[in-house]
Amino acid sequence: MTSDQQSPAASATGSKTIDTGLRLLEILRQHPDGLTITELAQLAGIHRNAVSRHLAALGNHRLVARIGTRYTLGLGIVELNAAVQHRLRSAAASALQLLADACNATAFITVLDIDESQAVVLTVAEPRVSQIHVSYRAGTRHPADRGASGIAILAGRPHHPGERTAITEARVAGYSVTAGELQPGAWGVAAPIRTAGRPADASVGVVTIGGRDENEIAPLVLGAATEIARLL
Repeated sequence: MTSDQQSPAASATGSKTIDTGLRLLEILRQHPDGLTITELAQLAGIHRNAVSRHLAALGNHRLVARIGTRYTLGLGIVELNAAVQHRLRSAAASALQLLADACNATAFITVLDIDESQAVVLTVAEPRVSQIHVSYRAGTRHPADRGASGIAILAGRPHHPGERTAITEARVAGYSVTAGELQPGAWGVAAPIRTAGRPADASVGVVTIGGRDENEIAPLVLGAATEIARLL
């Protein structure tokens, strides 16, 4: 066996180590106020010493930060998230503009914030031939379970106990339609952007003033979501 080859046992151990580290990051994401090593060990179901070793390794890469006796996600997560969002903007630019023009409506990409409670507008495309359309600003935030875009993201994720009926219905339909949830008179359609079978962290949608034909708009939005996912 050459020096750059690993035995099956070593490979399995490495995969388990990575999996445990990712599980700890996932738990910390669900607890933005931070957790102690003991609390993390209980939630992850592993020994405190193992948690301590993983936290030290993750801390070396700035993926976790220590505040007193508690650990939270570190700035390295934010930097990684920014890199992913830049890639999403680049991949989505052309498809988003085509969607805006095809629907004659403002199109936009929305992403789930790190704590999963907020949805944030990442990028916007306005129709090039329309003189009257909704003005939507990148950086706009709203509760993740409100509005077509946030509901679409949550519909692209596993069922959560107590979730809104609108999320469950969107998961079945493949897209979400809402009217007046974020702004009186606004009507929106959005679909989750799914990549490699992972839970959705983003959606693509359109917004107009006054309702439109759902049967006409929804297929265009679904097509844009598929195309953006393919580019990613």
